[in-house]
Amino acid sequence: MEMIAPTMQDVKPFDLARVRADFPILQTLSHGKPLVYLDNAATAQKPRSVIDATSEYYAQYNANVHRGVHYLSDQATRLYEGTRDKIQQFIHAAHRHEIIFTKGTTESINLVASSFGQGLQAGDEIIISAMEHHGNIVPWHLLSARVGVKVRAIPVTDAGELDMDAAAALFNAKTRLLAVGHVSNALGTINPIQELIALAHGHGVPVLLDGAQALPHLRVDVQALDVDFYAFSGHKIFGPTGTGVLYGKEKWLNAMPPYQGGGDMIDIVTLESTTFNSLPHKLEAGTPNIAGFAGLGAAIDYMSALDHAGAFAHEQHLLALATKQLEQIPGLRIMGTARDKVAVVSFVIDGIHPSDVGTILDHQGIAVRTGHHCTQPLHARYGLSATTRASFAFYNTEEEVDRLVQGIHKVIRMFQ
Repeated sequence: MEMIAPTMQDVKPFDLARVRADFPILQTLSHGKPLVYLDNAATAQKPRSVIDATSEYYAQYNANVHRGVHYLSDQATRLYEGTRDKIQQFIHAAHRHEIIFTKGTTESINLVASSFGQGLQAGDEIIISAMEHHGNIVPWHLLSARVGVKVRAIPVTDAGELDMDAAAALFNAKTRLLAVGHVSNALGTINPIQELIALAHGHGVPVLLDGAQALPHLRVDVQALDVDFYAFSGHKIFGPTGTGVLYGKEKWLNAMPPYQGGGDMIDIVTLESTTFNSLPHKLEAGTPNIAGFAGLGAAIDYMSALDHAGAFAHEQHLLALATKQLEQIPGLRIMGTARDKVAVVSFVIDGIHPSDVGTILDHQGIAVRTGHHCTQPLHARYGLSATTRASFAFYNTEEEVDRLVQGIHKVIRMFQ
């Protein structure tokens, strides 16, 4: 299964006040008003434990990893590699060396496009979808320019769901990879990835999932999914920016050439040739963001200890509440009404540009995202250039939904 989907009988009382107390930034005043942070799909806020872990590394363990024989290097290496163990357990990978550290989802996908892509040739085909983030479109365009592969896209329905009949029709003898988002960052749609993986594997095609928007909300088991590659970012799951992960099945990672050359990814270097290190280091060149991965380890600890069923139910309640109230506002239209969604709502208001909506809401202390959300093809599908997006996390409240709705009413009154 793609996630552990909680049922109502599984849900424990969710201690929202205690959770909010873990995130110091939520006490911030924005323009003199209590902050309402509804830009979680762009980056999530950090609990105190993550902030402390990052600072503690610099204060107590600062040294480079892997090659040092002194105490600090040993401690830094234990901390850094300990995060790899935590991630392996968190997503249930078969082996710790299947966890490759990157800067984020974008680099993880670029790594696959570069390394896996070296085995492709002109005429081969990559299947993506029309709802992808640019981070899962542009790397394939770059590969197309280098090699001549063809990029084909699964269309999106009016409701914001993938057209699965059209998806099935795209596969042929030339298909080499399916690369799709687990969850849409602009629509909130939870894609039917089990069906997609089964479809692709039925044609002998490996699958890469962009999990950046899934892991903040869903529990993922990569072995149960039988997915070949899974990419995600630390900063979306309440960890530091500049950290990310590429999970890959051992057979694919072993077959892939190095993504970058430099320190740590080598075995033996002479002036004439280089042999490469084993996994995972073969795909991790240079000094990493050690402090960031210390913080990411703390974020994984936090997520692992979280009442996930309660958090998921709370987010779904906020989504239902916000959707119901926004749908009642004359002239407001929600982009994406899929049956299965995470707590993301993108919308437009007749006659008011999203940037104006965002600016006026900001002066009321409400942080939302405006623009195309790195999904220009998706917006074009709906005849839009931009939307306003409110994205919720488990630390948001009903009162914050009310303030969003009240803020939008104020925006509309100003433009009347």
